[in-house]
Amino acid sequence: MNPAAPHPAMRYWPLVLAATAMLMITMGVRQSMGLFVAPIGRSTGLGIAQISFALAIGQFVWGAVQPVFGAIADQRGPGRVLVAGGILLAAGMMLAPMLPSEWGLLLTLGVLSAAGAGAGSFSILIGATAQHMPAEKRSMAAGVINAGGSFGQFVFAPLVQAVIAAAGWAAAMWTLAVSALLTLPLAWPLRRRHSDSDAVNVPRAEANAGPSLREQLRIAVRDRSYWMLHLGFFTCGVHIAFLVTHLPGEIALCGLPASVSAVSLALIGLFNVGGSLAAGWLGQRVRMKYLLAAMYASRAVMIAIYLVSPPTPLTFFVFSAGLGLTWLATVPPTAGLVGKLFGPRYLGTLFGLTLLSHQIGGFFGAWVGGLVLERFGDYSWMWYADMVLALAAAAANLPIRESRPVLQPAAA
Repeated sequence: MNPAAPHPAMRYWPLVLAATAMLMITMGVRQSMGLFVAPIGRSTGLGIAQISFALAIGQFVWGAVQPVFGAIADQRGPGRVLVAGGILLAAGMMLAPMLPSEWGLLLTLGVLSAAGAGAGSFSILIGATAQHMPAEKRSMAAGVINAGGSFGQFVFAPLVQAVIAAAGWAAAMWTLAVSALLTLPLAWPLRRRHSDSDAVNVPRAEANAGPSLREQLRIAVRDRSYWMLHLGFFTCGVHIAFLVTHLPGEIALCGLPASVSAVSLALIGLFNVGGSLAAGWLGQRVRMKYLLAAMYASRAVMIAIYLVSPPTPLTFFVFSAGLGLTWLATVPPTAGLVGKLFGPRYLGTLFGLTLLSHQIGGFFGAWVGGLVLERFGDYSWMWYADMVLALAAAAANLPIRESRPVLQPAAA
């Protein structure tokens, strides 16, 4: 080995860190949207269902653009996709206060910002790094990247609430717009395609051989395990979007201040940093389908415990911490299973399609939550439905075909 050559890990971990920082911003912005629901309603006179519908469209668009952007990144490299995403995200945040109508929110929060966040989200970032890494490192790298998104929620939620309290929701939106522009320089290290890099321990034949994208899609849609992943991730999307959109409303219904909402969202992000890293580490040692089944089932248990607990700040803080352990920790094993089933070549596209299913569920979670509140005056029926869906997601992952992980021997 050439002493002057960099250590192999130095070739790909800078990519992981750039992807982690970018996801910290894009997810931090997205996961703070629930804090705007009440201020926008008070300022514009729009109802909860109207605002929820705009955010629900954003949930769907965020998922719908990912297989498209993922395919572009797989074919032409992720650099341009990531830059375009940063610009769209900043534009949506900047224009939202200038168009404070139902249609204006649909355009800015539902389309522009959601599309921009989708271009800089899991499928593109994990796919961009996985193609440069040895197979045994991909699960851990996905966990690190995913933890960045969770840390973004921990950072941005209290920041957004503080700006809303001090200067109003418009100033908070503009603050997020400036933050979104910080993703542009982070796209530089991730600009190259897999074929432009000498990947460590990833033979060039592995990257370039195999079916075309169209052929790979035909193989995937005939695979029962792939559809089971979609089903589980759909129910996960209902859960995540309902909570990120309506947890502040649930807290307000209990007569608690907005600061409890900010702390609760921050705790979800903080505890999911550990949950994501643990999921990435465990994905190298146990079957990922069992990880997913356990995480989904635990959500049903936590909701049941919450429903019988007193509505105090401590209850919400403990509930949020428990949720945080699995919040986005489902992403590394789901991406890892897609990579196991079909390889890393088209991971951006195939994982992007599972995220589309996730966000179709997210659309219903955000929108139906608002409808339930208007119809019944509280969220009880959504909590019951959420428990049933969590158990269905756990069951859907068990039949997935997955070989037992083989641990790599440690290097001398």
